[in-house]
Amino acid sequence: MRTVDEHVALAPADLCYRIAADVERWPDHLSHYRWVRFDRKDGFAEGIVEMSANRPFGPLNWPTWWRSEMTHDEVDRTVRYHHVGGITTGMDVWWSVNPLDDQRTRMRIVHEWDGPGWPLISGIAAELVIGPIFVKGIASRTLAGLAAAAEAAARAGSSDAP
Repeated sequence: MRTVDEHVALAPADLCYRIAADVERWPDHLSHYRWVRFDRKDGFAEGIVEMSANRPFGPLNWPTWWRSEMTHDEVDRTVRYHHVGGITTGMDVWWSVNPLDDQRTRMRIVHEWDGPGWPLISGIAAELVIGPIFVKGIASRTLAGLAAAAEAAARAGSSDAP
């Protein structure tokens, strides 16, 4: 399974990157995130992080949870996650934040995964349900929300990040 989600933010790339990498503040920016906490924090955007988000289905919310090893590269403006807990164990996630010009930034998330360890239906579950319905449903909302947070911070002249 491979999903790609992109969003263009009207904010500088360094600001978009800092907001995207500051996962502990995601629930402040994202109404669909229930919580984010580090089980082991090795520094800014580094360590083992647990996340929980809701995937809305009309008026209903389906709670999701995963645990990841998180690393980042501030120079390249990338954040990587390797899922080590939850139904998506083994999933690799790569965030990239790239300037289009001084005030526009492409934020991109790529998810890659072989699927859960379920005999016979692993690939089908990943390709037909988990990827397009859950991963894309949460990732697209996450990108839009973090882009909006970066745009608000840019308008206010704030870095809005540590």
